[in-house]
Amino acid sequence: MTGVAIAHNPGKSRYEATVDGEPAGFAEYQLTDEIIVFTHTEVDRRFEGRGVGSALARSALDEVRAEGVRQVLPVCPFIKGWIARHPDYHHLMYGAPRSTAVD
Repeated sequence: MTGVAIAHNPGKSRYEATVDGEPAGFAEYQLTDEIIVFTHTEVDRRFEGRGVGSALARSALDEVRAEGVRQVLPVCPFIKGWIARHPDYHHLMYGAPRSTAVD
């Protein structure tokens, strides 16, 4: 999607999406030392169906993967469904075997 930007806002415990500078959605989470729990994802109705939610999910999960510290517990149905449709993110799920491969 053109014009979508994702920013991590740790002060609010969420990832935020903007489209051409306008707030478009967010994915909220809670942290423990070992788990990031995605609790809620919301996209403004004006931007629904334009890939904002997918951009939020991909960006947040890519950051979790890059940090390599936590596994994901998706309480949020959107994040849970997104992971289910993207097998290359299944290893991030809480309880999944941790990869020992080095990229």
